[in-house]
Amino acid sequence: MASQQQVSAIKGAKVLMVGAGGIGCELLKTLALSGFQDIHIIDMDTIEVSNLNRQFLFRQSHVGLSKAKVARDAVLKFRPHMSITPHHANVKDSDFDVEFFKQFNVVLNGLDNLDARRHVNRLCLAADVPLVESGTTGFLGQVTVHVKGKTECYECKPKPAPKTYPVCTITSTPSKFIHCIVWAKDLLFAKLFGDKNQENDLNVRSSDAASSSEHANDVFERREDEDIDQYGRRIYDHVFGYNIEVALSNEETWKTRNRPKPFYSKDVLPDKLTQLNGNLDKSGATDDFSSVSAMASLGLKNPQDKWSLMECSRVFLEALKLFFLKRVKEIGNLSFDKDDQLAVEFVTAAANIRAASFCIPLHSLFEAKGIAGNIVHAVATTNAIVAGLIVIEAIKVLQKDADNYRMTYCLQHITQKMLLMPVEPYEPDKSCYVCSETPLLLEINTHRSKLRDFVEKVVKAKLGMNFPLIMHGANLLYEVGDDLDEAMVANYAANLEKVLSELPSPITGGTMLSVEDLKQELICNINIKHREEFDDEKEPDGMVLTGWTQAPPVEEEKANGNGASSSNALQVEPVETKKDAELEEIPESSRRKRKLPEDSEGTDVDVSNDVNETKNHKEVEKLDDDDDEDLVMFDDWASASNKKKRLQ
Repeated sequence: MASQQQVSAIKGAKVLMVGAGGIGCELLKTLALSGFQDIHIIDMDTIEVSNLNRQFLFRQSHVGLSKAKVARDAVLKFRPHMSITPHHANVKDSDFDVEFFKQFNVVLNGLDNLDARRHVNRLCLAADVPLVESGTTGFLGQVTVHVKGKTECYECKPKPAPKTYPVCTITSTPSKFIHCIVWAKDLLFAKLFGDKNQENDLNVRSSDAASSSEHANDVFERREDEDIDQYGRRIYDHVFGYNIEVALSNEETWKTRNRPKPFYSKDVLPDKLTQLNGNLDKSGATDDFSSVSAMASLGLKNPQDKWSLMECSRVFLEALKLFFLKRVKEIGNLSFDKDDQLAVEFVTAAANIRAASFCIPLHSLFEAKGIAGNIVHAVATTNAIVAGLIVIEAIKVLQKDADNYRMTYCLQHITQKMLLMPVEPYEPDKSCYVCSETPLLLEINTHRSKLRDFVEKVVKAKLGMNFPLIMHGANLLYEVGDDLDEAMVANYAANLEKVLSELPSPITGGTMLSVEDLKQELICNINIKHREEFDDEKEPDGMVLTGWTQAPPVEEEKANGNGASSSNALQVEPVETKKDAELEEIPESSRRKRKLPEDSEGTDVDVSNDVNETKNHKEVEKLDDDDDEDLVMFDDWASASNKKKRLQ
């Protein structure tokens, strides 16, 4: 039973809820049933069919409508006297500035991406409004409390960057199925169906004799006199046959690796393809592109079946044919979407053929879709538990009961007889550049790098500033805003293309830059250190930022050091497709170890029932799962309790 003080705090509170997805639906329901009267909801998403299995406020008839608005309407049916204000918008829009945040007593996050979380964290700090963060991934979840000056902010702990893979691994020496997926999705699919002008690291020259000519045509261009079957086989032979033979010609590469096997369509398939209990006309007889399916054409029904090499080859050619026959208007503008059945079929087939060539185990369409779409299947019960924990912490915050704030972690396996593990919050990190304003150090070649490199790779990609203002002393070098006149815009655009040392106010070794985001009310000071050379493999950005930290990448994948994509690495994005969990590679699990998603990286975390078996008691890094938040797990509860800084 709630005390009178709690009831008063609840009824008088004005709450901002960011996100109306898996956690958001449960949270809004729990807030309403707990007696909260005034709630604002921000969510830019619309309802998709894939949401309906867990986002219980939505129905089939709501598909395509605003999540925030439908959630409001659903709750008002059983709590008609509440005030619920929906905002179908991006929380990063200019309308939601510091002044907007100041009107609320507490902010509750149910977001699905790192960038938006950082943005909300900074606005809450600037507005001095408490933030309750949350996240789930499968059976795991957590709720954390962030109060300015009392607990760590969301960015005090490092967040892992998206995993990246060297292009040479993807194009020449794949060793895991995820490498084949990245190749099929980000290179082959993009080359065939995406923007033709976009840079692509695929070998695009034809194996024909004419390819030695200076004006050899792009092998992926369909010739005027070529029917679709001939075109499909030519693409097949080029990427799975000729390109593999080219790779084999480098003997040095294969001295310590298994040699791949080239595949040509004539060796895998008969001259004329025949349909297997399917109907091509039926699969494409509608304008609804979602119904166009190579599996339907070929009579393949179970997405959990692993196809043979011949079946993969049939699906590859059939899917390519359907794109050109039924969806030709989209070609040139397509990007991979996990909800696009034909795209998933094509990528699955292509990845499996490549995997077979490199002696990598094949995967079913169901498995491949999970990897390509960064999906960890959500558990509605976890969302409900986390929503309840959010409300418990929100009530403590409203009562200013700082001594009882807890970060609570949902575990999959019982540890110390607990499935819910409460931890006292950490104090603010004095070295955090967000809440403590500690200067950063940037090593960069000031004679070679342009201001644009600094803005894109540091200010936006690493510091997460959306509307930056860059100053050197009293000199303004760059600014973003809607109120700039044409002369200023032209001047800043010109500065972007200048080398740092040649700017109107030159940036050299020893320079101190001030970088500010006016909307986030965040200022960072960056000390510049000139450095001539960088390791292309370990430091592909050509610059190193110190003081800005993130969790270390997975060693085996040789992830890009700062998590930014570059010409030397392919990034597996934390795509915002599955709102309760995302994972780039479904890990192998064991009874005692579980590999957690990382933003989308994972770290092996010991979750054994008997924590005393762990001799080396250490705290595991805080992870950012791009669905509904970060997960912190401890090998040993007692050890973690002893080592952490507690609130005073």
